[in-house]
Amino acid sequence: MAYEHGAFDATLAAAAGQDRELVAELRAAFADSVSRHLDLLRRSRCDGNWAVAAQRLKGLAAGFHASELIALADEAIAAAPGEPAVVRRIAEFRDRFIAG
Repeated sequence: MAYEHGAFDATLAAAAGQDRELVAELRAAFADSVSRHLDLLRRSRCDGNWAVAAQRLKGLAAGFHASELIALADEAIAAAPGEPAVVRRIAEFRDRFIAG
């Protein structure tokens, strides 16, 4: 499945206009933040740490209007700490985003 760009790209265009370098920087910063939040989820072992990491991921996704990632963060919020299926789907999202 390909990464769906829609609202995310519109958000970047609103922030950066036609500045391609700024768009590239924002995309890279988003990918880096997703990776860091994913790492926090992977290392979370208690309900509190998991919930905070998932909520931070949702906040990042909402800030960029990344609806697919918002839905994945909601899944993480509802899941048990360390739920491998949720972590895998978020990693797949990140990998698709980076690829393209």
